[in-house]
Amino acid sequence: MIGVLMKKLISMAAAGTAAAIVAMPAAAQSGDYDFSGPRVEAIIGYDISRAGSDSDNDLNDMDDESIDGLLYGVGLGYDVDMGGVVLGLEGEYTDSTAKTEYSDGGDFEGFGLGRVDTGRDLYIGARVGAKVAPDVLAYVKGGYTNARYNVLARDGETELKDNIDTDGYRLGAGVEYAMSENTFAKFEYRYSNYGEAEFDYGNDIESDRFDIDTDRHQIVGSVGMRF
Repeated sequence: MIGVLMKKLISMAAAGTAAAIVAMPAAAQSGDYDFSGPRVEAIIGYDISRAGSDSDNDLNDMDDESIDGLLYGVGLGYDVDMGGVVLGLEGEYTDSTAKTEYSDGGDFEGFGLGRVDTGRDLYIGARVGAKVAPDVLAYVKGGYTNARYNVLARDGETELKDNIDTDGYRLGAGVEYAMSENTFAKFEYRYSNYGEAEFDYGNDIESDRFDIDTDRHQIVGSVGMRF
């Protein structure tokens, strides 16, 4: 199921990018685009959280200890085009539909954190890119991410949610296509690892910090405007 979804997302992103390139005026494609300035974008993609190597359950082959779903959110950034190289700062606010459930074999997919669903994810970082064509920027990125997972508890009638706030780092790579002087499309893969966390019980009550090992993989596409 995960493989099929990933293939569909890649196909959709590739088709959208191809359509955007075909739609560009011929004169615009021959120009050297300026990737400088502030930008805003809408983000959508595939999101999967998995148990890291320290918390993976090797005793049960049917329990993949992962949750996956639809990622969605917004991003902001500012870039400086230095000619062949582009430097930028960026931030994101995203959320995801991923949550724990029972697999077909009846095994619980807890991925090391228990029964949870994903909450908001905050990211701030930087990127550096190189123009591989006048309208195409290939880049790598890295930064800090703080992800929230909502702990689920049910008594048959009501549902209780407490939060696990996790800290980690993110690395990624992608391609940006300038569709016009002010619009762009991006296709990106990123990997995040979370190594520390704390429980938030509401009313500003927080637990002591503890170590975790959670991996996160995301394949995303976005469209945006540059000002």
